[in-house]
Amino acid sequence: MAEGQRVCSVEKAGSLEHWLRRVLQNPKGIARKYALPGMRVLDFGCGSGIFSIEMAKAVGPNGKVVAADLQQAMLDWLRRKIKGTGLDERIVLHRTTAKTSGLKEKFDFVLAFYVAHETPDLKAFLKEMRSLLKGGGRLLVVEPSFHVSREDFKEMFGLAQCIGLKAVEQPKVFLSRAVLFEAG
Repeated sequence: MAEGQRVCSVEKAGSLEHWLRRVLQNPKGIARKYALPGMRVLDFGCGSGIFSIEMAKAVGPNGKVVAADLQQAMLDWLRRKIKGTGLDERIVLHRTTAKTSGLKEKFDFVLAFYVAHETPDLKAFLKEMRSLLKGGGRLLVVEPSFHVSREDFKEMFGLAQCIGLKAVEQPKVFLSRAVLFEAG
């Protein structure tokens, strides 16, 4: 996988909100399937928060979503969207660095949607995501098939298994390659 590819800019945040994306990639469906009531969830590389918001609704008032992104402008975009909605009580905004999330807490579920290919060190990224999972916690990695080849995805799959993540499902996501891992 090409390391350190360019990060999606905040100028493209509006396209992340497009109604067609909601139909084809179904953030609500993904949230309802993997983010369950009361869970602690991480949306790593949250961008404009399209998945963060749906997961916050899914985890309910006893759950928590950490929306983490490298770009403060993306977090500001999300902050404006959730202000005064009640979801601002369940969504914690967190700024990462290019090398680490800076998080120490454990999560039941981590979503990495269209972000793994943007990380500067894929193996380090996967190790960190593994370290943030509770025992039995799950990591859903979704990568764009128009940026990530089958071979690159297979390589990522192998790296994840080497660090103790077990593939349990390969869900279908439009224009994407996806795998759900579970921590032992």
